[in-house]
Amino acid sequence: MHPAPSIIAFTTLSGLGFGLMFWLGIGMPGSTGLVAFVFFAIAYALAGGGLIASAFHLGHPERGLLAFTQWRSSWLSREALCAVATLAVMAAYAIGRVFLAADWVPLGWLGAILALGTVFTTSMIYTQMRTVPRWRSPLTPALFVSLSLGGGALLAGQVTWALILLTLAGILQLAWWWQGDRAFAASGTTMASATGLGGIGSVRAFEPPHTGPNYLLREMVHVVGRKHAAKLRVIAFVLGFALPIALLLAPFSHILGLLAVFSHIAGILASRWLFFAEAEHVVGLYYGKR
Repeated sequence: MHPAPSIIAFTTLSGLGFGLMFWLGIGMPGSTGLVAFVFFAIAYALAGGGLIASAFHLGHPERGLLAFTQWRSSWLSREALCAVATLAVMAAYAIGRVFLAADWVPLGWLGAILALGTVFTTSMIYTQMRTVPRWRSPLTPALFVSLSLGGGALLAGQVTWALILLTLAGILQLAWWWQGDRAFAASGTTMASATGLGGIGSVRAFEPPHTGPNYLLREMVHVVGRKHAAKLRVIAFVLGFALPIALLLAPFSHILGLLAVFSHIAGILASRWLFFAEAEHVVGLYYGKR
């Protein structure tokens, strides 16, 4: 699928922001006053910035409020509701920590659960799509949640948890790539099954359905060269997981910690670009692209 910059920014930044909110909600770190304000400001900047970025991908942003009305059937609607609820609850919790030096534990845990729920609902938007076999796997929500928690722990200065969760996320990333490369073939969907003509012989595209590009081709069909994808995977894994873990294992330094954060963000941006660019939508069969 076409890797839209707005969606890449949204899923990366908001995941980090809500991951940081999770750790703040459970009191890690348990700072108050100005220090707490800085942590909450970073969390809101990332989560809010990601949500704002997602609006640029809407064909009709003025209809965005309709996303809140379909929660019974739409994971997108559930994500929107969870995000707003998280921001509201964590705002109240932040007031206590920043201005009153108070730790309202039940409110913090509620905000942490909602933050985790927001990341999960985001992942389910993609996991539930039968038309993209690469995404339709339990590994997809596991990867999203582990990245959010690992990146959040890194931002929160929880070194031990960051090491554990980034290692887990790295393993899940490798497993997700391995599974994803086999998902389209394993789904059994071919041009023959898509057209229903397999019973009368071999099916191939005679000519394109139309002479010019359309919305489906622009949004749903994107082909990445294998060598290009392999190089990006190495970059994503090294920057997103290996280098941050190595920096965290080194003697503590604020500079190394900051480098670990920036390296992780850069790596996850590359990984998330591949998440969309390598996603083979079955509509590509209709255009002879698969």
